[in-house]
Amino acid sequence: MGNRHAIGEAFQITGDETLTWNQIYATIADALGVTLHPYYVSSAFLADAGKKYGYDFEGSLIGDKSVSVVFDNSKLKRAVPDMRTTVRFDQGVRIALDYVLSHPEECQREDPEFDSWCDRVIEALEAAKESL
Repeated sequence: MGNRHAIGEAFQITGDETLTWNQIYATIADALGVTLHPYYVSSAFLADAGKKYGYDFEGSLIGDKSVSVVFDNSKLKRAVPDMRTTVRFDQGVRIALDYVLSHPEECQREDPEFDSWCDRVIEALEAAKESL
């Protein structure tokens, strides 16, 4: 703010760390002290299967999270050469989790309907594997 070179410009502000989705979820699991047991489901399958139940994964999953990405911070660094991230992702995860865990009423809402849907997705995929 207040940088005359930034007037009328849009900036993405991210750190320089490059993490895959597997690394992100493993970091969260580590911070929670649990073992990650990933179950891989295609984004297209989730998007199609979710429509019937009112889950819209088009923009949030297919448009944003279905692949790992590397962000280019060069524009930001040209405008603000001294810009540095000082909190690593694993540190930020611990800070965020500390907040979430210390504010259960505000930040922890169970969603049994969605949990049940996720279980049914896995059961359907396991059944499909068995039938082949």
